[in-house]
Amino acid sequence: MERILVSACLMGRKVRYDGAAKTSGDALLADWRREGRLVPFCPEVEGGLPVPRPAAEIEAGAGGAAVLAGAARVLAADGSDVTQAFLAGAQAALAVATSFDVKIAVLKEGSPSCGSLTIYDGGFRGHRLPGQGVTTALLELHGIAVFSEDRIAEAGKLLREIENG
Repeated sequence: MERILVSACLMGRKVRYDGAAKTSGDALLADWRREGRLVPFCPEVEGGLPVPRPAAEIEAGAGGAAVLAGAARVLAADGSDVTQAFLAGAQAALAVATSFDVKIAVLKEGSPSCGSLTIYDGGFRGHRLPGQGVTTALLELHGIAVFSEDRIAEAGKLLREIENG
């Protein structure tokens, strides 16, 4: 059975920066949970950040690949540099995904770790732009397909293709 890495906040765990969850009500995700396919994970918590914590954004909206390359930092709203925690969390996510032979991940959109289509622009004004978070960029570099919580049906289609050979 194929396993799927999933943002812990989407599974109802209160791990977000504000101490909340962003529980998904998606029926397919619920089915996968019942089947035991899901591997819940929060890269920010696993990288050593507390709950709650200051919001964080990638500087200048540079994106996760730039952080991985050392060309951009992840900064918290209080001005602290949390890049190392984000890198550690991304590496931990990759290690867990590898241990479960994960090929698909469903991660929280907009997050500086997990965003797959958009991230915040680094100005802490609520503006989004196209881009990926640090964990998403690392997972995709290693061949793991990442989908947002709004694209679970697409993840399901890929899962069927993988399982049907």
